[in-house]
Amino acid sequence: MRWVMISFAFFATVLNYLHRLSFNYLSAEGPLHDLIPDDTFGYIASAFFIAYMISNGVSGFVIDKLGTRIGYALSMAFWTTAGLLHALAVTPLQFGIFRFLLGIGEAGNWPAAIKLTAEWFPPNERSTASGIFNSGGAAGSIIAPPLIAWMATTYGWQMTFVVIGLIGYLWLALFWFTYYTPKKVVKESKVGIIPPSKLFKTRFVSWFTISKVFMDAIWYFITFWIGRYLADVYDWDLIKIGWFAMFPFIVADIGNILGGMFTQFIIKKGTPIPKARKISVSIFGLMMALSLLLGPLVINGPETALVILAVAGFGYSAYTANTMAFPADVVPQNATASVWGIASMGAGLGGVIFQSASGVAIKSLSVNFGYNIAYNTVFIGYGLMALIGLAIVIFLIGPLEPDKKILQYVKNISSKEESEITSLD
Repeated sequence: MRWVMISFAFFATVLNYLHRLSFNYLSAEGPLHDLIPDDTFGYIASAFFIAYMISNGVSGFVIDKLGTRIGYALSMAFWTTAGLLHALAVTPLQFGIFRFLLGIGEAGNWPAAIKLTAEWFPPNERSTASGIFNSGGAAGSIIAPPLIAWMATTYGWQMTFVVIGLIGYLWLALFWFTYYTPKKVVKESKVGIIPPSKLFKTRFVSWFTISKVFMDAIWYFITFWIGRYLADVYDWDLIKIGWFAMFPFIVADIGNILGGMFTQFIIKKGTPIPKARKISVSIFGLMMALSLLLGPLVINGPETALVILAVAGFGYSAYTANTMAFPADVVPQNATASVWGIASMGAGLGGVIFQSASGVAIKSLSVNFGYNIAYNTVFIGYGLMALIGLAIVIFLIGPLEPDKKILQYVKNISSKEESEITSLD
């Protein structure tokens, strides 16, 4: 059953990215591109991430409180409905509002999936399981370009939003009647919730959150801007973008699986789990950073540009497959979603800051130097950000071992609850 359960998280993540990317590709060229210039596109993307950041602050806590089944279902219902509303938008402001609502709902996917993984998989397999469900993001990014291009040119952009929404409701029905928490972790998952403020005060959670400000923004840039990049620099139309923009995400999908499997392999060879995690994130984080820093030196056309983005995407996905296992290494089952939600506030903050900065930089630099130099400059900036984020994870978050203070806090809560039950009896 654990493979059935992880498949739900995988397909939810696919749908999450289909909703997230549909607007980006539909506005890469054609009527929505004319309606929404580069700087406005950046601001609309920031609206999504403002909501994403706010929602992450509470979604993990809510999911830990309500449980995986109810919490995941609520998230899917909210973002699916928000995605459908895009079909009604006719102005940039309306798109911004609906993107904001989408961000509110989509933030719940990862805390819920992290909690699902912690409930169903042992520590030595969690990086692989995390890679499997997280590969849904890359899979959605693979499916999105050709699917959206075909649907938009055949049925129009409004119907594209409607169809993707209906698929989300199908997932919701199947998940609701299938998912349950394994009996062996029911008791632990129901222990009193740890306040987010107490979690954030720990060294691991605070620095992990800061690292995601820099690291996740890189992936958001690749996924949100690849269509515009190919249209702005190489004059590609939506159909051509649809067929070739999937390549970096195919490679990234492989990174999700191999990144987790590599860590599982070196653990089996005798490397302690905490050390294995940091070895893996070091290798894959450097791969991401160097590809973006050196990319402008080797990019001489759309083919090499796609290769550079593919290497960066592989590095990010393999890196993230391992970091998704971090919360369950450090905190109890009843706090994994909360920790990931708090940390993802950093991801949302990075999205807010750097999506807007990317839009402003590309628009202003392209006026004076052309789109090629504008995008290359942004690539270098994101490469430097990858080095900063990786340094935080390696040197500042501390050992990836159970936090003794948090465990003692949970033990005290459990003892108190048992005493109250005994007194009532």
